[in-house]
Amino acid sequence: MSIPEANSLHINHLKYMPWQRKAAESGNGAIETAAIVGGLVANPVIGWSLYTLKTTGCGLPPGPGGSTGALEGVSYLVVVAIVGWSLYTKSKTGSGLPNGPFGLLGAVEGLSYLSLLAIVVVFGLQFFQQGSIPGPLPSDQCFG
Repeated sequence: MSIPEANSLHINHLKYMPWQRKAAESGNGAIETAAIVGGLVANPVIGWSLYTLKTTGCGLPPGPGGSTGALEGVSYLVVVAIVGWSLYTKSKTGSGLPNGPFGLLGAVEGLSYLSLLAIVVVFGLQFFQQGSIPGPLPSDQCFG
């Protein structure tokens, strides 16, 4: 057996690059990857949803088998989860989420905060202009 190099981490005979070290040590690699993938999908969907809400007064159409509406709903949950995870991490460590590979987790974190701000602004405008915001299920008002 050789002695591990100073700039790498050996776990189960696997060599990790320096940018992977923190995830390997913390055990959050799968969670970080899921957050990156989820955030990269969810943030554009929310942008599309908010644009549709602002221009039509309704959310995204249900789509085939309700898939588009489901994607919209899950996207809102993903963004809230990422922001919640970020706030929890900030309260425990004093800093936000780690950057992750290629800075993607940090980018997703920032985009999620921007999406949350956009949600508050567009929902607020919708409420003051229309008197309500659309519910989570398709209604006759929008898709009847």
